[in-house]
Amino acid sequence: MEKAFDPARVGFYQERLSAIPEEMGRVLERAACSPNIKERRDYSCALFDAQGRLVAQAAHIPVHLGAMPALMEWLLPRFEWRPGDMVLTNDPYHAGTHLPDWTLVAPVFVRERCVGFVANRAHHADTGGSTPGSMPLAREIFEEGLRIPPVYLLREDTLQHDVLQLLLTNVRTPEERQGDLYAQIGANRIGVHRMQTLLEQEGIERWLERFEQLLHYSESVTRAMLRELPPGEYTFEDYLDDDGHGTRNLRIRATVTVPASEPGTIRFDFTGSAPQSPGGINATEAVTRSACYYVVRCLIPTEVPTNAGCWRPVEVIAPEGTIVNARFPAAVAGGNVETAQRIVDVLLGAFAQVLPDRIPAASQGTMNNLLFGGYDPVRQQPFVYYETIAGGAGACPHADGASGIHVHMTNTRNTPVEAIESAFPVRILEYRLAERTGGAGRYRGGDGVIRTFQFLTEATITLFTDRRRHAPYGLYGGKAGKRGQNRLLIGGRLETELIKGTVRVPPDTLLTIRTPGGGGWGQPERG
Repeated sequence: MEKAFDPARVGFYQERLSAIPEEMGRVLERAACSPNIKERRDYSCALFDAQGRLVAQAAHIPVHLGAMPALMEWLLPRFEWRPGDMVLTNDPYHAGTHLPDWTLVAPVFVRERCVGFVANRAHHADTGGSTPGSMPLAREIFEEGLRIPPVYLLREDTLQHDVLQLLLTNVRTPEERQGDLYAQIGANRIGVHRMQTLLEQEGIERWLERFEQLLHYSESVTRAMLRELPPGEYTFEDYLDDDGHGTRNLRIRATVTVPASEPGTIRFDFTGSAPQSPGGINATEAVTRSACYYVVRCLIPTEVPTNAGCWRPVEVIAPEGTIVNARFPAAVAGGNVETAQRIVDVLLGAFAQVLPDRIPAASQGTMNNLLFGGYDPVRQQPFVYYETIAGGAGACPHADGASGIHVHMTNTRNTPVEAIESAFPVRILEYRLAERTGGAGRYRGGDGVIRTFQFLTEATITLFTDRRRHAPYGLYGGKAGKRGQNRLLIGGRLETELIKGTVRVPPDTLLTIRTPGGGGWGQPERG
């Protein structure tokens, strides 16, 4: 038997495995049709063993990847898996994230034995629903779009055309959706092939043993890190601005417990958080767990493999019926993108009490979701666009925060101006850093950005943003980052400053989004 915890061997195994989802991601990116996947890289890929345990992932989007293990645990026993199968789902209430995120899962067979699974999750720019982009200010999930139960998209490598037709009939941009789905199929096929080759070359049993070594190694390092934390309870709370339906200041409260009686474990308890909301900012339990896993992973050395072993010492208490674990059929489109970000802010605020030399101030704390759609009279076809917009990162105990960057639960790129203008009837009139929006401090928070859109045709715009009322906090005397702002000008007149909402606008409407800056760290130096 090979040495279980030799870091060099473990690192070698991890590099070989993680190369597979990385390559899957490249295939998905290059083959996709939508700018959201091709340019902004709103997708994630991962490998699982035959029991559905995460064994390797690419450096993609934390909110996607942290929720996938719960999906696999629920999904795997419900199918009789065969070579060439691929199962599709987007159901947030069965460990999805929100309806636009479509997850495709495929088994890996070697010598007629199921040895694992590959999966990818990609954000589709439209999945039906009441508004273009499928993130309306809904009161229940049925308004948010097509909810796909786990269903075969491929059965023994044969495309299920009736399923595909059902999907494409219920979206605004069927050709783009079909192209992105085919890209997901291609990504899984390359993942299956690479994993099969790896196990066939060196032996199934040897690699299954290595899976166990990776899981045990990551668990042991995580427990060692947790044992270094001073035992105690650390509580912090912060607020979401509103739910778009009149309810403001929605509290997220967390108590982080490092139990003296169980060294090497940690508990996150969200008791005291706001009840689930009429608006779509509710998070499912899988999303909340994903945010907790992300924060724990941030505390582990970077070279340690990210897999299911990291989460074994973690307990999450998310009371049902609250904003962090909503009951069906609550709307959840924004829980994935906004509430997840605030959960991270709250958990980092709690950890700052025990790790003051490691925890940064709050970053922008929002994904600044922008969605718009309509009919393009030049191209004579419908269009739908979705993006998240970068902002400021919180200052660290030893460095300024980064400016104009996606933070925490998102890990996407900025969509290039050229990609937007070449695909949609809009112009980008301004795109720059919003100077001095980062909070002052010994180390300054990063600056947000300013992005101004001019709509060349009639369009329906949806904004799903936050940190417009509650600023990103500073730490240890550092000042808060500047709040964001959305300004909509119709006919040269300011019509609204939406935080969350949908509005139909005429041609030549201008929308300016200024994203929040990050909080500062430490008392500002005088002089």
